[in-house]
Amino acid sequence: MTIQSILGAIVIGAVIGALGRLLLPGRQPIGWLLTIVVGIVAALIGTAIAQVMGVATTPGIDWIELIMQVVLAVIGVGIVAGLKRGSRA
Repeated sequence: MTIQSILGAIVIGAVIGALGRLLLPGRQPIGWLLTIVVGIVAALIGTAIAQVMGVATTPGIDWIELIMQVVLAVIGVGIVAGLKRGSRA
């Protein structure tokens, strides 16, 4: 694992997490750091699911994989936001 791959995972996680957060309606009481973590996890799980399903890796943007990652990020942000709200009550 190189510094470039770590930085790439952080950047991709931030983008995926932000897209997931934008697509989830309502206000989420989680910070940007937690959004990035959820995005990184969603990106990793989405890639693993895409590979298991046999989604071909292309030299450009893998749209099917990206959609899976964003959907997982929406679910992840919703779960984390719900847990965060539940801990305040």
